[in-house]
Amino acid sequence: MKYLLLFSKRFIMTLLVLAALLTTFEVITGVGVKDLFHLYYQAASDVEESKEATIKTEIASVTVEQNSNVSLEDAFDWSKYPTKTVVATGYTAGKESTGKEPNHPEYGITYSGVKVKRDLFSTVAADLTVFPLGTILFIPGYGYGVVADKGGAIKGNKLDLYYETVSDVYENWGKKELEVYIVKMGEGELTEEQLKGLNEDKSLQVFRQKYIKDGTKS
Repeated sequence: MKYLLLFSKRFIMTLLVLAALLTTFEVITGVGVKDLFHLYYQAASDVEESKEATIKTEIASVTVEQNSNVSLEDAFDWSKYPTKTVVATGYTAGKESTGKEPNHPEYGITYSGVKVKRDLFSTVAADLTVFPLGTILFIPGYGYGVVADKGGAIKGNKLDLYYETVSDVYENWGKKELEVYIVKMGEGELTEEQLKGLNEDKSLQVFRQKYIKDGTKS
């Protein structure tokens, strides 16, 4: 009986000390006991949601890897992006398109200052009053195009898509009227770092590798 009374007193004293500490904490911080439990469960919930999101991302990545034959056209829901009907032609950095020879100091340099590139995100020319520099378009049959250049004949809803050779232009494109998807409107500038960042996006490398395998990327 003696030990039971001693234990009871100690237990009660412990509860009183804890209550005093919690009361002091609430007075100082303004956070009550209920709030603490709410924050704890919210934090736990956020951790679980983060884990779930990570798992979903990994599953999506594996799905894309396993279905490596899927095209960019089929891999994403392009219907959520605004579209514009354009007439698209192809051009090169050569004399036939720009009047510049390979030894010209500005050979292959676009109006934005970046070098022409045929990659997952390729450089394209546009009317800058329609598509400002840096605008990212998805062009069915061509891929992503980033507006980096302009041209005297590129007025209104027209695009000029960069290819490395004249034969590439004729064999792979020619001249087409089609709808392009506006992924992001540009802000009037484009840098080499920005273009490199787009092409090295880890989530899109499976598609970039297809360019390399197909020999369409230098």
